[in-house]
Amino acid sequence: MVIDEILADLEAEGDDLDGLVSGISADQWRLPTPAPGWTIAHQISHLASTAAVATLAATDAAAFAARRAELGGDFNGTTDAGAAEFADSPPEQLLAHWRDTRHALEDALAAVPAGERLPWIVTSISPATMGSVRMMELFGHGQDIADALGVERPATDRIVHLARFGVRTRDYAFITRGLTPPAEEFRVKLAAPGGGEWMWGPEDATQGVSGPALDFCLLVTQRRHRDDLSLVAVGPDADRWLDIAQAYAGPPGPGRAPGQFAAARPAE
Repeated sequence: MVIDEILADLEAEGDDLDGLVSGISADQWRLPTPAPGWTIAHQISHLASTAAVATLAATDAAAFAARRAELGGDFNGTTDAGAAEFADSPPEQLLAHWRDTRHALEDALAAVPAGERLPWIVTSISPATMGSVRMMELFGHGQDIADALGVERPATDRIVHLARFGVRTRDYAFITRGLTPPAEEFRVKLAAPGGGEWMWGPEDATQGVSGPALDFCLLVTQRRHRDDLSLVAVGPDADRWLDIAQAYAGPPGPGRAPGQFAAARPAE
């Protein structure tokens, strides 16, 4: 089943990030990350907070709706509050809390009956899509942590879930900026980290994007500026997409500056 594959990859991605942060010092937990005002502890607190909310969506739709109403429309304020919620906890307690929340979410998604959809921020989604959303969170915030520590994270073919999600959310990037999405589909061809190629969209599309899958994932999570990536656009609409690509929900963010990580490009 697709959900089984996604959950297995989600667990492995979480384990990799767990391995990265479980060996750092208490001082390193307080290192600033590229997200303004967020330390490594804030990043892990955010992952724990959003995993808990996602678990609520998967287990109690009414409670999730009440929680969403309680949070209101201040997306950035809510995000910052979740990041700060456990950021001052001792590192071992914060790490244990994050482990509990991510494993609880994996169990909750595995238990959702086939064909059932979950309420979420913009619209209802399938458990498989929720898994892809969580993969996006782990990838993006994991990259922030790696950047703070000055280490490289080897890319794996697990990012296929994020790459696919990035393609599917193309129109959202336009809509959230008040722009009309392109009428035609794009052809997206990405070189997988493990070799081979991933492709989406019609073969005869007149516009498209190509390049390394890792670069595409860094772009749609806004962890690298387009100028620092090896992505090629064909057609004016596809070119515009690379300027505004955003797979995550919420208002457009500033992303990263050109050349900000020129000396620390992640390994492919």
